[in-house]
Amino acid sequence: MQATLSLTTARRVTAGQTVLPDHAATAQAPSVNSEALLRGQKFVTIVHNGATYRLQATKLGKLILTK
Repeated sequence: MQATLSLTTARRVTAGQTVLPDHAATAQAPSVNSEALLRGQKFVTIVHNGATYRLQATKLGKLILTK
C-alpha cells in the first residue's frame, strides 16, 4: 500500500516566469512504501524536529498520522 497526496493550487504567473507542472516537483521527491515503514506492525513512531508522531494503518487501509 502506498499513499499519495496531491494538492492543486492556483498560481499567478508573471511574464518571463517558468512554471513547472505539478508532477515535475513530485518526480524528484523521494518515495517510501508504507509497508517498508510499518514492517507488518500496526503503527510506528516517527521523531521529527524533537516531536514524536505516530503513523498508524487502519483496517480500511488508510494512514493516520498523529502527534
